[in-house]
Amino acid sequence: MNVISIQSHVAYGHVGNAAAVFVLQRLGIEVWPVHTVQFSNHTGYPDWQGEVFSAAHIASLIDGLAARGALARCDALLTGYVGDPALGAVIVEATARLRAANPRAIYACDPVMGDHGKGLFVREGVPAFMAEEAMPAADILTPNLFELEILSGARPRSLQEVRDAAAALLPRGPKVVLVTSLSAQGNAAGEMEMLAVTAEGAWRVASPRLPIEPPPNGAGDAVAALFLGFYLKSRSVPQALRAAASAIFEILQTTLDAGEEELQIVAAQDRLEAPRRRFTATPL
Repeated sequence: MNVISIQSHVAYGHVGNAAAVFVLQRLGIEVWPVHTVQFSNHTGYPDWQGEVFSAAHIASLIDGLAARGALARCDALLTGYVGDPALGAVIVEATARLRAANPRAIYACDPVMGDHGKGLFVREGVPAFMAEEAMPAADILTPNLFELEILSGARPRSLQEVRDAAAALLPRGPKVVLVTSLSAQGNAAGEMEMLAVTAEGAWRVASPRLPIEPPPNGAGDAVAALFLGFYLKSRSVPQALRAAASAIFEILQTTLDAGEEELQIVAAQDRLEAPRRRFTATPL
């Protein structure tokens, strides 16, 4: 299996493609990374070095992949942080070209826009792109609760309200909505949840909330890649959900044990498919 991953990249740490590429490769999936930026480290640090690549640069890389016949052999496109609406147009065109070359290919969109406590951290026009262009094109959508609120226009708090808000997105394009980093009202304290919703049903998985402060950057990028990878291998939403939840918990536990700020993906690599703890996806 082959995946094109269009995301940011850092030399130090694991966010964007620096998280997604390795976890997919460890699941046995070939990845053709297209970096939208190349920074020394993520922008949560006081400073960083590097360059943001233009939309024309990204488009030229897609042209180069197409020239190698890669689009016809690609099983999925994965995208994450989109810093500029102009890049969004390139992604939508790449999705159309991919599906023309391989109608069975899927598009997994992580609509990175912000989070509770941080607010929006994308440029003006990006939320509209996500709602009006990326989401209708996507097969799999992986928002956190904050991003679900933006895309749905709702303010869900209970698990049922979150499910309803996610289900309301299905007629607008995606076949699967995976809500990540969820802790809905009325559920057990100290749990971190994820909720996957399709037209056929919904499944919830919960794992202990680990005492990592501040939460490491890149966990959402890793979850989106893990869910896509396990879904490509199983074609089962509940199976991909429980496998992704167990794998990201393993990464976070390894990070906590090491006392590191950056995700310890390399240290946890042998346990992504054989985690020490396995969590169950419960149908709702």
